[in-house]
Amino acid sequence: MKIDLFEIWIGKILNLPGGSRLSVLIYHRVLPKPDPLRRGEVDTEAFEGHMRIIKQYFSVLPLTEAIQCLHQGGLPRRALCVTFDDGYQDNVTHALPILQRHGLCASFFIASGHLDGGRMWNDTVIDAIGQASGSILDLRERELGCYDLTTLESRRQAATALIAQLKYSDEVNRREEIAAYILEMAGNPLLNSPMMNRSDIVTLRQAGMEIGGHTRNHPILSCLSFERAQEEIISNKKELEETLGEPIDLFAYPNGKPGIDFRREHVEMVRAAGYKAAVTTAWGAARQGVDLYQIPRFTPWDRTPLRFVARLTENALRYRPVSCPL
Repeated sequence: MKIDLFEIWIGKILNLPGGSRLSVLIYHRVLPKPDPLRRGEVDTEAFEGHMRIIKQYFSVLPLTEAIQCLHQGGLPRRALCVTFDDGYQDNVTHALPILQRHGLCASFFIASGHLDGGRMWNDTVIDAIGQASGSILDLRERELGCYDLTTLESRRQAATALIAQLKYSDEVNRREEIAAYILEMAGNPLLNSPMMNRSDIVTLRQAGMEIGGHTRNHPILSCLSFERAQEEIISNKKELEETLGEPIDLFAYPNGKPGIDFRREHVEMVRAAGYKAAVTTAWGAARQGVDLYQIPRFTPWDRTPLRFVARLTENALRYRPVSCPL
């Protein structure tokens, strides 16, 4: 199938009765080249291809505009938004030029506590394992297992397993503590910060991009006390607004699975903090009447144009009802 046949296919499948639907894409990083330890992240070539396709075949909107259309009606056919989570510097160095080249706007959800030299704990785990000098990583002293590091694939599997073990830790700062321990056991390789500086946020905004909140330290909200979850949401908004000198109206729940990573009480916290809308990581498309504090999104990890368009189509067909159950 050639790319010029996609118009017919998408036109038949996405122009569905019952109103237009909004698809929202999630990205995290745009790497200079493929990273075998980060298979879920796109590189510049893949991201360029994604943007070329959506520019040609979809109505790409700023998220704020799309939310207004969802609220008031008038969403165009094949409506689509591009979003980024966490606040990686490669969003500025690699993604921004590509977005500008195609005349597209994206929304960047920033965990403000990791700015200016910080690191997310999962990146420390991945990079420590990737740069470890030995062939075995023995973490049995902390009841985390023992891992083979003889191949890139075994290192990827080790990082995936450890992140899965630590992601839902309910102990304050345990993930960061264990990540530091893994770094030590890996031989303390020197790791640079992959995160943005505050000046990068200003650069994005001046380029016409949208900035949103993502909590201060990217915790799983459902693992926190009510008070700590509230503080993460409120302090993040305040820090971003102080940096930009303007209101921050959009929010993304960390990890983002409704009923697992956040609950109804967190939706209400986001609303009370003054946000006007929020996005999740629940697959599916939204249409008029959706809960604006639970807008679904999905990650397009496919490498080939055909699979990428097929994934977009599949997601658009997964219409999510007015409110995600919590």
